[in-house]
Amino acid sequence: MLEFLSEKLGRALGRVKDARKLTEKQVNDTLREVRTALIEADVDYEVVKTFVKRVRERALQEDLRQSPSPQDSFLITIYEELVQTLGGQKEDLKKGVVLLVGLQGTGKTTSVAKLAYYLKEQGLKVAVSSTDIRRPAAMLQLQKLAEKIGVPYYSFEEGLTASEIARRALEMARKEGVDYLLLDTAGRLHIDQELMEELRSLKETVKPSEVLYVADAMQGQSALGAAKTFHEFLGLTGVLLTKMDGDARGGVALSVKEALGVSVKFMGVGERVEDLEPFYPDRVAQRILGLGDIQTLVEKAQKAIPEDEAQTLALKVLKGEFDLEDLLKQIRFIKNMGPLDKLLGMLPGIGSQLKGLKIEEKKFKKTEAIILSMTKQERRNPKIINMSRKQRIAKGSGTTVSEVNRVLKEYEEMKKMIKKLKGMKGVPQLPRFPFPFKG
Repeated sequence: MLEFLSEKLGRALGRVKDARKLTEKQVNDTLREVRTALIEADVDYEVVKTFVKRVRERALQEDLRQSPSPQDSFLITIYEELVQTLGGQKEDLKKGVVLLVGLQGTGKTTSVAKLAYYLKEQGLKVAVSSTDIRRPAAMLQLQKLAEKIGVPYYSFEEGLTASEIARRALEMARKEGVDYLLLDTAGRLHIDQELMEELRSLKETVKPSEVLYVADAMQGQSALGAAKTFHEFLGLTGVLLTKMDGDARGGVALSVKEALGVSVKFMGVGERVEDLEPFYPDRVAQRILGLGDIQTLVEKAQKAIPEDEAQTLALKVLKGEFDLEDLLKQIRFIKNMGPLDKLLGMLPGIGSQLKGLKIEEKKFKKTEAIILSMTKQERRNPKIINMSRKQRIAKGSGTTVSEVNRVLKEYEEMKKMIKKLKGMKGVPQLPRFPFPFKG
């Protein structure tokens, strides 16, 4: 996510990090490169101008050259201004009716389902409905997604207008005590008056607590231009960015708050229904500057690994009883957290190093298949696995004996690492499975 902008800014700030002193000329030269990096990332020109001006004024007013560490102070200034440009603080979604609007093809219907899943996981009561009467396929798509994630979908007979559907959906939501009613709306390839009037009528009918504009992060300035038009007609309360896991340059994310006056509230970071994250300006700024995003990584781990399982595993580590069944559980925990490249990109300094590396997700599947082909006795005591057992395991898992040997060797290496942990004070961390890289 945001690798393009992160790489460009990393180059621009590189000379400051390595400089022994910080002169006014260095500040100006660096900010000139920062300005170029932001423009190349498709950030709105006025936003770039304002951002660079604020950083320069702070650097000169605070006289960073007098700081004990002027380079670090300068980088902190850039970080703080990035956070401000991105919106300052995370904004929560107000309870009530949430209208999701936008152009066709931006992932609006899928985003409704993702948002419903996210809210449901927070313990909130959610229902969804579609007012896109021109595209029955969109209604059917949302209905199937709603069934998949286990939230109510309000459907109605044909012949109703979008406003009538919205009004009836609202009545049902009130009867059922729903916290959030998410309404999908019609889209167009281009903005037209008919669409805007329909959306305006919808807003007047349901009086939503939120009107979220769904924008494709890969569209850059064109997405921002369309958002401005929707904002003029409807008064947006926030933005949901899709495809932030793709080749998005980051320009829209950095431009929204200052260009529209509303914040980005969520971002889609993958194709799965679980791949929606609340937008934290500070965390996004950290990712842009290559500082990682440990908070989000920890939250993903807490969701993927039940607390009782984590404690049991920690106790086994302490006693030196970590076996292949435990390794199998750990592999599944990691898989539940999401794609490895995204997880590793949240670690400080790792994102830039991943460029050009292929992460072998298939290796985890093979390891899982190999362990599953073992008997319980073999998983608990791998020392009994002789050649004939290895051949049986390889055949059962669709792998080779050499791949079975690889898994056993990696397991033994982990056992050695665990023995080292036993002598350390405090609760040990979970043993780390070697991440598979391929250059």
